[in-house]
Amino acid sequence: MSKDIEEIGQRLKGLREALDMSVEEFAQSCDIPLSEYLMYEAGEKDLTISLLKSIASKHNIDVSELMFADEPRMSSYFLTRKGRGPAVNRVEAYKYQSLAGGFNKKKAEIFEVTVEPKDETVKINKNSHVGQEFNLVLEGRMLLQINGKDLILEEGDSIYFNSELPHGMKALDGKKVRFIAVVL
Repeated sequence: MSKDIEEIGQRLKGLREALDMSVEEFAQSCDIPLSEYLMYEAGEKDLTISLLKSIASKHNIDVSELMFADEPRMSSYFLTRKGRGPAVNRVEAYKYQSLAGGFNKKKAEIFEVTVEPKDETVKINKNSHVGQEFNLVLEGRMLLQINGKDLILEEGDSIYFNSELPHGMKALDGKKVRFIAVVL
């Protein structure tokens, strides 16, 4: 697994320890099977954004505290300069850069996501999470599947959708895609 995944696991363990909870108690509080949780904490398995958001919500912290090394500090505004937001490569082809990671108690998670192209035969990994999501394509083209429906988004296209529906995406045309993702 990547160093980023290991660091997220360490922060997850730190949260659990700060809450003075056993591994079993914490896993149960997050509705995660114990064996799976142990893999997350050890940095042996990647956590989806939706799972990170769920854990953060259940324990009243900002999801960026789990994803990124720096804790949020600002409550009036937070400025992210181009290319400078905390970044994490959650899985091999996906890079998430937080655009509001330094703002306390934000109502949405905002990321610039870069996805490298994969073999066209690779199956799209889908997830779902409570809430809604907005995506705006900055560069490239992507195939977005929502609840079994295939949608192609090009540069400048945007979509707002119910994120409780199974959804996933991939870059098209053998080129990377960059988009803004707002998760509410």
